Amino acid sequence: MEHSTSDKDFLTTFAKGLNVIRSFEPNSMSMTLTEVAKKNDLSRASARRFLLTMLKLGYVETDGNRFSLTAKVLELGYSYLSTLDVGGTVSTQLELVTQQLGESSSAAVLEGENIVYIARIPVRPLMAFNLQIGARLPAYATSMGRVLLSGLPEEELDHLLTQSNLIQLTPNTLTSPSELKAEIAKVRVQGYAINDQELELGLRSVAVPVFNRNGKLRLTLNVSCHSSKTTVDRMISEFVPVLKDTAQRISMSLP
Repeated sequence: MEHSTSDKDFLTTFAKGLNVIRSFEPNSMSMTLTEVAKKNDLSRASARRFLLTMLKLGYVETDGNRFSLTAKVLELGYSYLSTLDVGGTVSTQLELVTQQLGESSSAAVLEGENIVYIARIPVRPLMAFNLQIGARLPAYATSMGRVLLSGLPEEELDHLLTQSNLIQLTPNTLTSPSELKAEIAKVRVQGYAINDQELELGLRSVAVPVFNRNGKLRLTLNVSCHSSKTTVDRMISEFVPVLKDTAQRISMSLP
């Protein structure tokens, strides 16, 4: 949702504070006051006030020169994750999936153009990407992303695909908005999404939606494996039923 500074219900200062937190990224985990100000287009005085406030609240720490986030920022996301019972039902059910199929399983939600991992049960290092809880991947190029995109209204989906940077990650990656929309429409009808080496060569995955008791799409589950280990047909015939049964069990616990 877009907001303007003229929106009387929009707190610009609060938004800027959140942007400061988000500006601490893997390539800038520790920053000086000047770097924080520059990255967030703030004056040094404003950046200093934000950082000192977060320091007093325990969200950042400093060595006197550089600032970095503390583990307390995880609390900001934990409240949401706890509503999905990630530490209970979701992760427990994923463990059963991995035990039954012998492959890595994951759960994710949609945030803008990306999926965000909220749970993962790996069996071995599989991808070049470092997939931990909180990791992000482009929705258009992932099986879980296409499942989540299938739940968006058409106008919102059109806008998201138009704004997304649709990069050709592998020779198999779909990058045409029209082709992606057709694939997403198919996902909506069949109730699952297959990704055959579109994100990374050698990686296949299948994902299904998880709805809450009111029929709202809340998250998605997937199983991923090396393409040499299984075929797309086997994923559909063996993996999809297991994932759908698991999704049904999780659905009963979602708000």
